[in-house]
Amino acid sequence: MEELVIRDADVVDGSGAPSYRADVVVDGGRIVSIVREAAAAGCQRPKARRELDAEGLVLSPGFIDMHAHSDLALLRDPDHSAKAAQGVTLEVLGQDGLSYAPVDDRTLAEVRRAITGWNGYGDDIDFDWRSVGEYLDRLDRGMAVNAAYLIPQGTVRMLAVGWEDREATPQELDRMRQLVAEGMEQGAVGMSSGLTYTPGMYAKDAELTELCRVVAEYDGYYCPHHRSYGAGALEAYEEMVALTREAGCSLHLAHATMNFGVNEGRAPELLSLLDEALASGADISLDTYPYTPGCTTLVAMLPSWASEGGPEAILERLADPGTSERIRHHMEVIGADGCHGVPIEWDTIEISGVTDPALDEFVGRSVRESAELRGETPWTTARHLLRTDRLGSTILQHVGHEENVRQIMRHPVHTGGSDGILRGSKPHPRAYGTFPQYLGRYVRELGVLSLEECVAHLTSRPAARLRLPDRGLVREGHRADLVLFDPETVAAGATYENPRTLPTGIPHVLVDGRFVIEDGRRTDVLAGRAVRRSPVRRSATRP
Repeated sequence: MEELVIRDADVVDGSGAPSYRADVVVDGGRIVSIVREAAAAGCQRPKARRELDAEGLVLSPGFIDMHAHSDLALLRDPDHSAKAAQGVTLEVLGQDGLSYAPVDDRTLAEVRRAITGWNGYGDDIDFDWRSVGEYLDRLDRGMAVNAAYLIPQGTVRMLAVGWEDREATPQELDRMRQLVAEGMEQGAVGMSSGLTYTPGMYAKDAELTELCRVVAEYDGYYCPHHRSYGAGALEAYEEMVALTREAGCSLHLAHATMNFGVNEGRAPELLSLLDEALASGADISLDTYPYTPGCTTLVAMLPSWASEGGPEAILERLADPGTSERIRHHMEVIGADGCHGVPIEWDTIEISGVTDPALDEFVGRSVRESAELRGETPWTTARHLLRTDRLGSTILQHVGHEENVRQIMRHPVHTGGSDGILRGSKPHPRAYGTFPQYLGRYVRELGVLSLEECVAHLTSRPAARLRLPDRGLVREGHRADLVLFDPETVAAGATYENPRTLPTGIPHVLVDGRFVIEDGRRTDVLAGRAVRRSPVRRSATRP
């Protein structure tokens, strides 16, 4: 007898098709049968060792977070309620060109420093891996949800070139190609870049194109945080489309937003650009989060020249009064590339987390507000935070536009991504609320998407991008990564004031057919594993 039958569920299967009522039978981590209500009339209904009454609940595939920053969180706290409680059953890690594999001893220390604000320094983590495959093996020891991995181009450049703003030599480029190929062979799904973050931003298009050619050989995809989401945003999108077309590589645009005052109301221009590329044969998808503010680190706002050489070099420049004044002028007057070419507005920069508890008074306030309370200029306050917190402070950046958010999420190639940073006293609520926010606010309250459309955006579309043929749909034979939610009550509990509040209306979540959330409570199940892509080279299969 099978393990579980989910009885009388309203199945929204992830395809975008209308919902239907059915009994769904799960066994051995897979969906083994689906008996629709009409077909069951007059017949004996399926039985199993356990029955779950799903009356009034929607059953859908588990949600796939296409842009996650849980690279250390999954090791630090495998319970991972922040995502499991949202119905997330798979996250994509290694984002924005900076993560923890592949590394050597030198670059591991450097990347830990560089993205302390994203994941903490990791004093509580045993960094017993160096390669992509070894990191995925570490994830396989058990976690609440599944995880896939993108090779971080900035980390690769750190290994081969260092932190210098220069072109790679032919030998260094060969080394980067080798590292990307090794990562793909070890199970990565593609490659990411952070082209407003050092050292990845120092790569010219020719270098990125060559690395994308390697990714394409393995049928992976390129996921860039591109060079600007502010001034020059459309040009930055065009650059990524052209680059991947040249390389023959699939493209997935990370947190595809149009931010800052210069881009208010310009989402249709981005969508027109994408439609033209898609019509000409480009393979493009994108992800967004259903909020207007962005989230990153305070140090990311600096001009790239101030970050050359790595974290210690940044701190030395900040300590020098003359260099510090140059940085301020670049940020406030010219518009730093770290701030997307837009002169920084300190009232839009809210401190969301610090690593030094002595700086907690800054959390929840804008830099301008704290500066006024301290009787000093905003740059003086920002510089104090950068130096005292040793570049570990995180920020919310209130520069988005609601209409842009809504228009982009309607696009046919759109998927969902939280871009959630889980560290800090007041992290962005998207880390705990993205997926119920889509279902509660943008489906039920605003009607921006139908329920069936939205579920497809969060399930089958990302599964297709990840080339996972047995996930993302409620189908016989597919993985039993499933979520049951109440469409009338599902909502994000997380707010800007209380960002770690768990959602409501999601009573059950299954990973590999096992309950990780049951009756609204986290179980002790750690069914998640690393999801590896096949290492077969696409070119090797050609006749």
